[in-house]
Order: sequence, then C-alpha cells, then structure tokens
Amino acid sequence: MQKKTGNLIITGIWALLFILFTVLVQNVDVHTIGPKSSSVGFASVNALVHEKLGVHRLWYSITYWLGFVPLSTAGIFAVIGLMQLVRRKSLFKVDKSIIALGVFYAATIGVYVLFEFYIVNYRPILINGYLEASYPSSHTMLACCFMAAAMLECNMLIRDRQINIIIQIVSIIIMAVMVIGRLISGAHWFTDIIGGLLISGALIMGLYSALSMFPKKR
Repeated sequence: MQKKTGNLIITGIWALLFILFTVLVQNVDVHTIGPKSSSVGFASVNALVHEKLGVHRLWYSITYWLGFVPLSTAGIFAVIGLMQLVRRKSLFKVDKSIIALGVFYAATIGVYVLFEFYIVNYRPILINGYLEASYPSSHTMLACCFMAAAMLECNMLIRDRQINIIIQIVSIIIMAVMVIGRLISGAHWFTDIIGGLLISGALIMGLYSALSMFPKKR
C-alpha cells in the first residue's frame, strides 16, 4: 500500500511540475523572438539555445519519420486488445493491463489535442509558411510515453528476460534520439522539450502506478 501511495504521489509531483513550468513559460521573460513576432517565454534561454544549435532539416525529417515507430507500438497493443475482446467476448475479460494502456493512450492523445487548441507558444520556424503550436513538444511526449508504455506492458506480458532487455534498450534509444533530434532540428524551443519531458513523466508514472496494481499475466 505504501508503494502504491508513493507512486501516486510521484505522479502528482510530475503533474504539478508540468503545470508550474507551463505557467512560468507563459509569464517569465516573454518576448517576441519567434517568427511573425510570436511571443515566447524564457526568451533569453530559448533564443540562446536556438541560435547555438541552429536549424537542421535532416534531423527534422529523421524525427518526423521515426515518430511512426512509437505510434506503431500503440497499434500493436490495440490489435492485442481487440483479439482478446473478440476471443473472450467481453471487455471485462480483456487483460486489465491492456485496458489501462488504452486509458493511458487516450490521456496522452487528450493532452496532445488540448495543446493544439490551448497554444502556449509557436515553433521557432515556420512550417509551410504557417505558425504551428510548439509547446509541449508532441514528438517528445509521444515518443517517451508510447515507448515507455511498451517497455512496461511487455514486462507485464513477456516472460523471456532477454527479450524484455532488448525491448528496453531499443525503446530507450528511440526516446533519446527523438528528444535530442527534435531539439537539434530547431523545430522546437528548448522549453518545449522540457515541457514534453515533464508531462511524459506524469503520464508514464500514472500508467506505472496502475500497472503495479495488477498481477503479471504472461
């Protein structure tokens, strides 16, 4: 019980950090340093990092296409859940870990959609001549959330330790490349990446807290 409570507290801390950071991004050192005079918080830091790293279209393309890998993991688990539903003929007989994963995916997509409408700031570059929402970095969030979820879920379902280790290594590499590559590409401000990591931490800990309540069903 103490461990479960501790997990929930850590989840709450991650969420509070994200909310606090988001408030700060909207109120601290806000200046019009973006394209078309768009405003950005922590302008001094963001401008310095963006100037030092520059814009690299190759990394933008790499991270764009690599982003389909995390999405494909969601598709795989969706198929697993659908197969269980068809075979067992009841949603209540589908593995609880799969249902928790579905809720997690819905929450992650919900956050993504929310910040498409509630725009904190825009990208440091124009995409096809238009301003696009940039905070938090959606590629960072989706890569971290979906790959971490794949690691947690595979640990619940797969008995073979070596396979789990391989999945963990590949997942960590994809997350690292996505986060670093997205920053290097120049498609996001530095604070967009931080925001993406913070909300990812909250969502992942929420999933971990839920999965820790279920027995492993391999």
